[in-house]
Amino acid sequence: MTVSLHNERKTNPMNAPTPLHPALADLDGFSVEIDAARERADIILGRPPMNVISMPQRDQLRKVFEALDEDDRVRVIVLRAIGENFSSGGYIKGFLEASPEHVSRLAWNIAAPARCTKPVIVANRGYAFGVGFEISLACDFRIVSETCQYALPEQKLGQIPGSGGSARLQKMVGITRTKDIVMRSKRISGRQAYDWGVATECVPDAELEAATDRLVDELRGFSPIAQRTAKKLLNDTEDSTLAIAIELEGHCYSRLRQSDDFREGVEAFHAKRAPKFSGR
Repeated sequence: MTVSLHNERKTNPMNAPTPLHPALADLDGFSVEIDAARERADIILGRPPMNVISMPQRDQLRKVFEALDEDDRVRVIVLRAIGENFSSGGYIKGFLEASPEHVSRLAWNIAAPARCTKPVIVANRGYAFGVGFEISLACDFRIVSETCQYALPEQKLGQIPGSGGSARLQKMVGITRTKDIVMRSKRISGRQAYDWGVATECVPDAELEAATDRLVDELRGFSPIAQRTAKKLLNDTEDSTLAIAIELEGHCYSRLRQSDDFREGVEAFHAKRAPKFSGR
């Protein structure tokens, strides 16, 4: 059963109403749906046709990612949007209205998918500009349709990306391509993003939802503790030397060696059956 979390209240099995987590109430420009049967939560941008992201929305998105990270019903988080465009970017006037202190927190808010311990998938179609591109870059998996266009157009406003876009992109595609995209406000297609290693998968537009569903189900088949460990290890060693990365990998491997899930995985392998992981 899918539970939609907007401003309403959810009920427990005894039909006694329980209040939603404060982070999931009065959401600005997006909604949250939890499908407990599929261990999936969807964060859905809902301000079509362009799904412009407001200043308050950025902070709410961070809080929702943090809340879902603590929700035992959820194994995988999906970020997607209503309509033909993922997001054309942020509300431009909001930058002039926001305080310098508020603006300084933008990158922290948009990095929430990367800090989340659970796998985060983003489904991109149409425009994914500015903060729409930046929050997509902070996710673990980017499934794009052939209509997708990525861009960091801040140079046209006399500004630079401010929520981690240029930094994350440079790690993925190198300084030459990043300068071309950032300094010329150049768009790249979904297919090009896939060829460059920015996108995980590029599919026809009509297949975007099905491709996202397949990846959700695939990720649910793995051990939760192994997934959490792999994500943190890869994030933490992105800037490290090879020697340090190998050392940390060894420590993580050793800790997982003691887990129930590793024992279950080994026993299932030898018994030629599907493992039943518990996350411990």
